[in-house]
Amino acid sequence: MAAVLSVGVETHNQQLRKLANDAGALVIAAHYRLAPEHVYPAAHDDAFHAANVVHQHCHLWGGNNANITLMGDSAGGHLALVTCLRLKAKGQWLPQKQVLIYPMLDATAKSQSYSDNGEKFIITRDTLLTGFDMYLDWHPRTDVEASPLRSDDLAGLPETHIITAEFDPLVDEGEQLFRNLLDAGVNAHCRRYLGVIHGFFQLSGVSRSARDAMVQVANIVKTP
Repeated sequence: MAAVLSVGVETHNQQLRKLANDAGALVIAAHYRLAPEHVYPAAHDDAFHAANVVHQHCHLWGGNNANITLMGDSAGGHLALVTCLRLKAKGQWLPQKQVLIYPMLDATAKSQSYSDNGEKFIITRDTLLTGFDMYLDWHPRTDVEASPLRSDDLAGLPETHIITAEFDPLVDEGEQLFRNLLDAGVNAHCRRYLGVIHGFFQLSGVSRSARDAMVQVANIVKTP
């Protein structure tokens, strides 16, 4: 059975349960410390620690540590990618796949979509940047762990699937990561969902795109 490490059990309980059922996978949601009480590197360290715990123990829970997928959306996508980069640097093990759903990748907010989609929709440019500001605190915004889009060490990362949303301030950076991964020789895939905004994955009750995205993710997880 595949093991999936995700983040955000309080906000994503419904999606995680459905993924477990549809993919036939062991889904493990990781808690991590939140800003502003806990600043960098608290959340990064917690995600990295959770990944190692899952790798060491998931066989006791019915999972397979040779078939682990790291997954997260928004800030969770950021943590999943940085965790993969840390694991690669350690050289001990890597997940089989990672799924990044509209990930936050550039704390400097330089992409054009921050301007194009940054004010008209529910999740605004200021909302996203406030999250970075509270968490990063003193940490340089251009550091790779703050802005993993800037990493030049992507070669060797696992198969990566990126989901983006048409009217998301983050759409450009997610798709730029896809191009960077391809340039680095990574088996990477990217799908943009049209007519939707940041956060749409949680709206399966009203959004056909959210339901389609869940099918996509379940298929990724259950495919060897």
